[in-house]
Amino acid sequence: MADSQERAQVLAEALPYIQKYYNKTIVIKYGGNAMISEELRHAVMSDIILLSLVGIRVVVVHGGGPEINEMLAKINKKSTFVDGLRYTDEETMEIVQMVLCGKVNKNLVASLNRMGGKALGLCGMDGGLFQAKVKDPRYGLVGEIVKVVPDAVIDALEDGYIPVISTVAQGVDADTSYNINADTAAAKLAIALKAEKLILLTDIRGLLRDPKDESTLIPEVKMSQVPLLVKDGVISGGMIPKIDCCVEAVRSGVKRSHILDGRIPHSILIEMLSDEGIGTMLY
Repeated sequence: MADSQERAQVLAEALPYIQKYYNKTIVIKYGGNAMISEELRHAVMSDIILLSLVGIRVVVVHGGGPEINEMLAKINKKSTFVDGLRYTDEETMEIVQMVLCGKVNKNLVASLNRMGGKALGLCGMDGGLFQAKVKDPRYGLVGEIVKVVPDAVIDALEDGYIPVISTVAQGVDADTSYNINADTAAAKLAIALKAEKLILLTDIRGLLRDPKDESTLIPEVKMSQVPLLVKDGVISGGMIPKIDCCVEAVRSGVKRSHILDGRIPHSILIEMLSDEGIGTMLY
């Protein structure tokens, strides 16, 4: 009996949040560990389906680094990195497009559909969704988004689908496709959709005052605090581009951005539908 009362309590607590986000759009960037571990993958999928079923418009943007590495290894191609970014030559770009738009995207769509969701896969070339130019020739075919045309995503949402989007863009400066950072693509899409929230699922607790101590999580960051946190070295390394994406999104009209720990099962639900909230929120 206590169990069902607890369950009822949890659902009652979720109600104001469901009302608050009903018919609002949230963009979830899905990657890292949460994609690799079967248990976490299942939890993320069920969270997405649940949010969608209670009337929240969920858009999923995904990467697929590990799958790309696996495929490159199969064809005995070594990855080279420049400033931490994968150098993308033409052959690598072919693999990236094949793996992201084909394998990873369609597997995610199939998983969501199998679990009772209604998902539809799109890649950045569909309907000219992501249009990009070369970011810096030193990185090869890595693109910088210059335009987002979200019509296909909006149409899918209107029809009750969960759009699942892979981050390959159509070149506007050359007849090629470009590899796009998934965090950046998610932020740009959230802006174009005038989303309520941008959620980046990562492999860390959020922003930590001391990177070695998870208890030093900073739950909320105001935009105005960011420069100082960078100066003090609290925001450093791989966290800088993630925070930059969040800042750009919030500055451009997305109400809140979150960096969430994808290693915690159901972190999306805890963040969206409970008083608890986890990870770091930028507003």
